[in-house]
Order: sequence, then C-alpha cells, then structure tokens
Amino acid sequence: MKLILMFLSLFALACAKNNRPVLTGDMQPDAYMKLLGGKRVAIVANQASVAGSKNAVDELLSKGVNIVLIFAPEHGFREMADAGKKITDGKDPETGIPVVSLYGKIRKPSAEHLSGVDVVVFDIQDVGARFYTYISTMHYVMESCAENGVTFVVLDRPNPNGFYVDGNIPDTAYRSFVCMHPVPVVHGMTPGEYAKMINGEGWLSGGKKCDLKVVKCKNYTHRTYYELPVRPSPNLPNQTAIYLYPSLCFFEGTVISCGRGTDFPFQAFGHPLLPDRGFSFIPRSMPGATEPPLMGQKCNGTDLRNAMKDGLVPSPKINLNWLIEAYNDFPEKEKFFNNYFDVLAGGPQLREQIIKGMSADEIRETWKEGIGKFMKIRSKYLLYK
Repeated sequence: MKLILMFLSLFALACAKNNRPVLTGDMQPDAYMKLLGGKRVAIVANQASVAGSKNAVDELLSKGVNIVLIFAPEHGFREMADAGKKITDGKDPETGIPVVSLYGKIRKPSAEHLSGVDVVVFDIQDVGARFYTYISTMHYVMESCAENGVTFVVLDRPNPNGFYVDGNIPDTAYRSFVCMHPVPVVHGMTPGEYAKMINGEGWLSGGKKCDLKVVKCKNYTHRTYYELPVRPSPNLPNQTAIYLYPSLCFFEGTVISCGRGTDFPFQAFGHPLLPDRGFSFIPRSMPGATEPPLMGQKCNGTDLRNAMKDGLVPSPKINLNWLIEAYNDFPEKEKFFNNYFDVLAGGPQLREQIIKGMSADEIRETWKEGIGKFMKIRSKYLLYK
C-alpha cells in the first residue's frame, strides 16, 4: 500500500507539471503532410480515432490527404460492434470510401488491397495491454506493407497505461491474436514505440522490416495523465475501466463475469456462485454486449466503480488478488477456468500457479526476470521520457 500511495503522489505531481494539452499525431498537419501529401493513402482507423472534435479520416480529408481505403479493426470503423463480432466490408456512409474489415475473413491486407497505395496510416487508440487486438492488427498491416513495399506511418497516440510495465512474458507456443508478441501484459509503450519494436526486433514474418515513420505526440511523457476523449472500444467506457482492464481481463478466461452487459463493464466482477457480500449485478443484452456472459443471472461480486476515488488505480502493477480471491471463493474450482484462460495468459503457468495456491507476490516474483529482459528491449524504442 505504501508503494501505491507513493506512486500516486508522484503520478499526481507529474500530471500537475505537464498541463499543456497533448497533441496526437493526427493533430499535427505540418508533420504528417510531409509524409502523406500527394500520396494515395489507406488508413487503419475506428470510431476512437479522433483528431480534436473530428474523426481522423474526416480531419485528414479536410487537410487534403487523399484517402482511398479504410481498414477497420475489431469493433469496426464508425460503429461499435461487440467484442469478437466479425466485421464485414463495406463503404463509409459519410465519405463513400471503401472499408475493408481486418476482423472478419482476413486479418492481414492482401497485395491487391495495397495495389496503388503509397502509404498506410495507423491511427488507433490503444490501451497498452497485450490482450487488446489493435496492436495485433498493426502487426499484420506492417507485415503486408513490408511485403508490398508500402510505407507505414503511425500517427501516434498516448498510452493511458503507459506509466508502468507488468505481467508475465508469454510462452511463444501460445501465440494468438490476443497474445502476438513476447511482451508483458502491460508493455508501457505507445503504438509508435511498439511499431518500432516490432520492426526492430524482427518480429514480422521472415524478419522483414517495413518502411516505418512515426509522427510523435507533443507534450506527452510516460507519466502524463491522459484521459481518452472517447471510449476506445464498447466495453471500456471510462478511465476507471481502462485502468482496471489489465487486471480484470483475465476473468474473460474464467466463468466470472467482468461486468459486460451492465453500465459498468470492467468495473466489477461477479458470479451467481460467489458469496453474497452486499453487491450484485444482472448482465443484460445491450449495445456492445448483446449476449454477455451470465445474461439474466444475479451475480454476486465486487464493485470497483470507485476504484480511482478509492486509490486502487492508477496503480504501478496488475492486481492479481481479485483473480486469486475469486478462485478461492468459487465452490466449483474445477469449472473456474475455461480454455481461453491459457490463451490470454500466454500459457498454462499462471493458471497452474493459482491452482497451486501461490500468492500474488509469489507469482509476481516469477515475472521479474522476464520483465527485466523486456525493459532492456523496450528502452531501445522509446520515443518519450
């Protein structure tokens, strides 16, 4: 607790010192027009790709950028589809520009998609967690750019969880779309920094490298408090959920609900078989969670809606105690974990450690060596203090 209080004091001090507004890459036309002017541009963007008060696509078009194609990641372009729901191709109703889904039949642009394209822009708001699929989409787009001789430009954005690094390094045998790279659960990098690492570490297929350019944020450091102007995905509606997400996402690999289908997703967790300690919720069908886990069932659990007010977040580490305590309280332990848990955790080790009865501190001790090695790799690619 002393460590967390000290961290919060330093975090508040850093926020107070840096009161200049953060300028994302897409808010700096003088910088990006040098890269995009006169080019045929494809862009990876979604509803959270905002430049000031406009969607980034609309903003870039207003500055004269020739956008010929839009790539849509998970949740779609302007819409807010459910997590995991396949997105289909189509046309943007606002501009008429073709939209190609990278979360449906394909995950990687084809040579045909990039034919006649000079530059692909990536302008997506990430939240800095290994599970979040936007970084995986970026990997595949970079790979296609490398294979087809197309420049890849990141219009960088702050990482709201960019002030710390924590979690296990995954087993490469468990590589998946929610666990693409050998990085901790919380990597502490912006999309631009992460793209530099993918390129520099030879993680693209065959060790290829793409022609990568990054338009840096202004007035941002890794201690900057950055509140997202819009939700980055349907079930991360506010800053509290964004801070809690790296800890609570593990519940997606269990029978426990993490609040999908409520007005406070990723700000609570519960299950009908957990002890009733005075808080409960009932998941229902709603936009962004049309078929949530445990729909219509009363879930007893823990309310974390006041986690920021209570000083639980922002925190310099993942909270494993919630997961461990839920497992210990659950009466049917053999049913607690599902097959998705090892995918999220990057292997069976964390599940086995919890079943074995290891404490959060004991588990965290097994992460230290991996985090230390990653920090040395990460340091080569940082663009911000």
